[in-house]
Amino acid sequence: MDFFKYNKIYDFIKMSNYGITISAIFFTASIILFIRPGFSLGVDFAGGTIVQIQYTKVAPLAEIRKRLESVESFKGVQVSEFGSPEEILIKLPTANSSVEQNIGEEIAKLLSDTGELSIRRVDIVGPKVGNELKEKGTLALILALVSIMVYVSYRYEWRFALTSILALIHDVVITAGAVVLFKIDLNLEVVAALLTLIGYSINDTIIIFDRIRETINLRVNHNLESVINEAISATLSRTILTSLTVFFVVLTLYLFGGEIIKGFSLPMLVGSIVGSYSSIFVASKLVVLLKFDLKKYHQMLAEKNKRALEKKKLREMYERGRI
Repeated sequence: MDFFKYNKIYDFIKMSNYGITISAIFFTASIILFIRPGFSLGVDFAGGTIVQIQYTKVAPLAEIRKRLESVESFKGVQVSEFGSPEEILIKLPTANSSVEQNIGEEIAKLLSDTGELSIRRVDIVGPKVGNELKEKGTLALILALVSIMVYVSYRYEWRFALTSILALIHDVVITAGAVVLFKIDLNLEVVAALLTLIGYSINDTIIIFDRIRETINLRVNHNLESVINEAISATLSRTILTSLTVFFVVLTLYLFGGEIIKGFSLPMLVGSIVGSYSSIFVASKLVVLLKFDLKKYHQMLAEKNKRALEKKKLREMYERGRI
């Protein structure tokens, strides 16, 4: 299915001048968000206790907060609405021995006269486990980026490899900035979304780079800008279809999946847009900025083909007994 005119070539390199500027603004804003206000660590990483409660009517947040603060072991409690006015999330910053095993029942008993309620879930993570999860989550992101860098370096010229990694970092940083901006707790769901985004984004970039490489081999006398414009234009319909498919699936999760899945759906929603945008407007422009030389590339290919022919001739001569 083609959304755009067949064989029409769009000037993406010219449009990328604006794209790089927009990316720089969003990237800088994300870095600032990392510093202040910074990430709000979820229970998975910070440790603590989460209790989700559902009321049959609007939950009296102020009264609930007051009741919980009156208990010494619940000092520092956070009470917030969770998806609807009838549902609340209670976060306790501790999961040590001072917190009883049947904490859900204890809270239900303490809040029994604030309205008819039911305990939906209780999650308890110790600080040691939280630190372990945080370290492993960070390690997973780093290893994913390094593995992709090694793979792309093997398949492509080094400028393409560096460009793809820079584009991936761009996608992850801006998506993580959206996590801070929309006040999503940093937990395992967010890490899973970022890892999924890395795979999705590099796939988009590799498709475009493959077409660029094919076009370079076919258009020996063309300049780099025209080759890139032709390659991206040829894959544009495929990129739009893939992006829209992912976007609408994730949008459905975000709208109807409930609060509990927003740690995954919101980063993926932002990432699906940023990943497709960076593959078209950022990665291709960076290849140009890194001064990829078409003439040298064709000379390298010619020498490589020459050596391959020489090896083939030597092998044929050896097989015929002439060496």
